[in-house]
Amino acid sequence: MTMTELIDAARSSKAWPFQEAQKLLRRYPDGTRPDGGPVVFETGYGPSGLPHIGTFQEVLRTTFVRRAFEALIGARPEDGMTRLIAFSDDMDGLRKVPDNVPNHALLEANLGKPLSRIPDPFNAGFGSFAAHNNAMLRAFLDRFGFDYEFVSASSRYNSGGFDDALRQVLRKNQAILDIMLPTLREERRRTYSPVLPVSPGSGRVLQVPVEVLDAEAGLIRFTDEDGTVVEQSALGGMAKLQWKVDWAMRWYALGVDYEMYGKDLTDSGVQSGKIVEVLGGRKPEGLIYELFLDEKGEKISKSKGNGLTIEEWLTYGSPQSLGFYIFPNPKSAKSLHAGVIPRAVDDYWQFRGALADQPLDKQLGNPAWHLLRANGGTVEPGEGLPVPYSLLLNLVGVLGADASAEQVWGYLANYVPGAEPAAHPELAALVETALAYNRDFVAPTLVKRAPAPNEAAALRELDEQLANLEPGTGADDLQTMVYEIGKREEHGFENLRDWFKALYQTLLGRDQGPRMGSFIALYGIPETRRLIAEALTR
Repeated sequence: MTMTELIDAARSSKAWPFQEAQKLLRRYPDGTRPDGGPVVFETGYGPSGLPHIGTFQEVLRTTFVRRAFEALIGARPEDGMTRLIAFSDDMDGLRKVPDNVPNHALLEANLGKPLSRIPDPFNAGFGSFAAHNNAMLRAFLDRFGFDYEFVSASSRYNSGGFDDALRQVLRKNQAILDIMLPTLREERRRTYSPVLPVSPGSGRVLQVPVEVLDAEAGLIRFTDEDGTVVEQSALGGMAKLQWKVDWAMRWYALGVDYEMYGKDLTDSGVQSGKIVEVLGGRKPEGLIYELFLDEKGEKISKSKGNGLTIEEWLTYGSPQSLGFYIFPNPKSAKSLHAGVIPRAVDDYWQFRGALADQPLDKQLGNPAWHLLRANGGTVEPGEGLPVPYSLLLNLVGVLGADASAEQVWGYLANYVPGAEPAAHPELAALVETALAYNRDFVAPTLVKRAPAPNEAAALRELDEQLANLEPGTGADDLQTMVYEIGKREEHGFENLRDWFKALYQTLLGRDQGPRMGSFIALYGIPETRRLIAEALTR
């Protein structure tokens, strides 16, 4: 594949990252900014709670668009034509105590203070609550291999890095009020100010009316919590901005060209877009995506902790499977719970294996193509998993909650040539996650029912035929044998689906299961006969 072929295919691709990247190409038809600098992508994070997958997905999806844009203009990641800023709004005042964080009393005593100025409730050696949560986010981004620049609001506000932009906000204070006040309730209008001063007494971020005394000097006047009229600078970390104004100021100060956000911020995007134009900047291109939901269909929340954390997904699945699950249509809501992980693992490897035989236009629509390029890698043909994750889970399920990795590899030797962890590192990682998934989700709910009379007769016939087979009989021959037994009229199955459901429920304790020929080949004929004997005794 030549660079010209990639550019041509990318510019005609209907895959959503390329459609998003086309917006940037219309913004900059020659692929570069007028100032000659790199095209700036940004993602935002509010560190008031623990980061979850909803936080991570924004970085990943934005990276998909970033890499797609580079393909459109014929650039490589190392060319420096783009940059990604992961921004943490850690100057925000803590509004409520998150449910899933320790030391509630400590946080309660510091409500209203900037997140970066509140002690770490985890007592993990970090300088602040925000520093702890920022570190958690960065650790995963680094583990995944993202190319990004971490920027915190506190570092920019405190160092004076935002001072020029803050002066511009003060100059345009009335124009910003003209945008915001009509969108607010009457009570809120009376106290609203684009600038939120930090109280010199309590250290809290105040929601009070502010008078701009000298925009060039950054001087403001307000009434403090104790009734004292205070004149102080808004610069150098002594104030921050209201959310929608802050977002617009950030776009202006950092020159952001692309930022996507959830549909809950749709209104914020509209108002911030107007404000950035007042400041003299330009609203970024972007995508409004649907939100992740928990298994009850409720929006996941950092403060409630009702969604999966990044660490939880990685306990039960792979980083690639997480990226694969995130990739499809961002404008459709997705349920996010442990039950979606096994299929995501298998689907990733199915798409990964298909890459080698796909023409270029199909590759550009394949999630695996985008995942392989996300951290600057290349798309190379590769082998798939020797054992599907679903089959691995079924094997671990019959071994029980106390199964070990050594036991699993002993059975894998029946199915995989050279079955050793060092020879199959991806599979080795999934053995560990399968053991964890079985321990936490499968084993506690596993119930193997007794077979009905007709099912028992079919199981006896299966046992008899297995007894007459050679130990090395292949999965396809085993599958054919199972099919033929299920089709016999004397066993009374209305369809093969009922026969396989009976096998899953009586032998595996599940409503769904693997291709039985593959399972028997993996688990072993003698061991499968033992499962049948146990079922018949029920």
